[in-house]
Amino acid sequence: MRIPLRPLARILDARQKGENPDLIERENLAQRHEVIRDKGQPRASARLGLLALVFGCAYMTIGVRMGHLAASEPVEPVASAPGAEIVAQRADITDRNGRILATNMTTSALYAHPRDMVDPKGSARKLAAIFPDLKADDLERRFTDGRRFLWVRKILSPEQMQAVHEIGDPGLLFGPREMRLYPNGTLAAHVLGGYSFGAEGVHSAEVIGTAGIEKAMDARLRDPAQAGKPLELSLDLTVQATVEEVLSAGITMLNARGGAAIVMDVRTGEIIALASAPTFDPNDRPVPLVGKDDEPSDSPLFNRAVQGVYELGSAFKIFAAAQAMELGLVTPDTMVNANAPMSWGKHKIKEFQGKNYGPMLSVRGVIEKSSNVGTANIALMIGPQRQQAFLKSLGFFDPTPVELIEAPGAKPLIPRRWPEIVTITTSYGHGMSASPMHLAAAYASIANGGIYVKPTLIKQTGPASGVRVMSEKVAKDSVAMLRSVVTHGTASLAEVKGYEVAGKTGTADKPKKSGGYYKDKVINTFASTFPASNPRYVVIVTLDEPSDNSGPKPLRTAGWTSVPVAAEMIRRIAPLLDVRPLVDPITGTALTAAAN
Repeated sequence: MRIPLRPLARILDARQKGENPDLIERENLAQRHEVIRDKGQPRASARLGLLALVFGCAYMTIGVRMGHLAASEPVEPVASAPGAEIVAQRADITDRNGRILATNMTTSALYAHPRDMVDPKGSARKLAAIFPDLKADDLERRFTDGRRFLWVRKILSPEQMQAVHEIGDPGLLFGPREMRLYPNGTLAAHVLGGYSFGAEGVHSAEVIGTAGIEKAMDARLRDPAQAGKPLELSLDLTVQATVEEVLSAGITMLNARGGAAIVMDVRTGEIIALASAPTFDPNDRPVPLVGKDDEPSDSPLFNRAVQGVYELGSAFKIFAAAQAMELGLVTPDTMVNANAPMSWGKHKIKEFQGKNYGPMLSVRGVIEKSSNVGTANIALMIGPQRQQAFLKSLGFFDPTPVELIEAPGAKPLIPRRWPEIVTITTSYGHGMSASPMHLAAAYASIANGGIYVKPTLIKQTGPASGVRVMSEKVAKDSVAMLRSVVTHGTASLAEVKGYEVAGKTGTADKPKKSGGYYKDKVINTFASTFPASNPRYVVIVTLDEPSDNSGPKPLRTAGWTSVPVAAEMIRRIAPLLDVRPLVDPITGTALTAAAN
């Protein structure tokens, strides 16, 4: 209840005392206003404080923004319409030492607004002069057919951009563009593969992998969370360059159609180098062959190291010997029947050039001499089912797991039926086809002490874990037999002083499309490891239709073709891989006293 301004009691009292009753009302009114003012003052103060805070924050935000703009570089404004911006950032690819294999570069694209063009015909003619692959008539038709927008060129060099600027037509416009750059040109082209553009906008384009590891690891390379973290490959750029140089020189000297080479770390499965020839430049990736008569291997895009599925010949013989030793059927010194020719039903197993290494040879001698008959008899001891199981454990029944988009399609060619004659022919590398990458992984299993390791192109941090496929003793004895192939057998040209090369040759007649085999066309392979006393690396060299024509008769066997190429390769890459040569100790009798 509010206190009345003129209380009756006080009025009557004032009149009795002769005081003015109006003063009472004024006094009460003043007290009431004072109470109201006291109650409203905190609220007014709060409102003024809040208003001051709002203005203070606004001025502070404006000040910070002005400071940021003053400190940043001036740029042209970009429209923020939906779809105007496409994230194009892609992670770099480096070798194991951090050297760039693939990176990004900012360039420009050329597009046209034909309705804004002043002289479509003249501009078309001038553009055709700047870009020889464009036709003036085609450009003029596209400029005048009523469309509002068209791409003219998706990548421009600075010189081309300046030349287009000088045309001066307002309908020719430029858009910023990020592209993929391979600074080493053809180096490691079959590993990297190449790129193309996916979704495109005026201001950017989506860079996507189109082959090789760019395609296989596309999701990882495009992941925004890992854009600043390069993809580290197992390749060593220096070793890769050396391998490619030696392989190219060998192909030229031996008149081969092409070839492949692989260098693999036997403990980790890392591919240190992978080469295929002929090669290409991923900066200007050629168009795939599409003709009816074109062979896939005729294209430089064909990766012979992974996609090339060949009969690998006598390089397979060590697998039969190793399995027989693992099963306890033989030792390196066990004598086996090597009397040639060998009859099996209607089939006749012969030696190279009709030789006969029999009647008996040790298992070591079978590998040294590369005896087909001796290997066949070892394989018959093993039997079809056990042979299949062993080859399957070495990875010969499945595509290699290496990180290339082409690898899953390169499945080995396995016989549908596996009678004993297939057991015989498979033991010396005929009737079953696999890639050089399969062979590298299998030889690494022997070289590292009997553990199958998966080949990989991604840098590893330590030894890889794998399934044991043979005992350490059998693996060691197998390497010793491969070493004797170089010191006493068919690969004598592979001897590189100080590096104890061990390996096996393989010469396989090339099959015809119509059936049967060519007599003058071969696929030659040399599968090797070094140093034999402590194997660290496997080197595979495969040549397609090589022929050494320097003498009176063409020499086409692996011992004269793939072996010397591999030897030169090992001679040059061993120091790069930090493999120290073994030096024979100097004896006392070799010292000579000298005096000044």
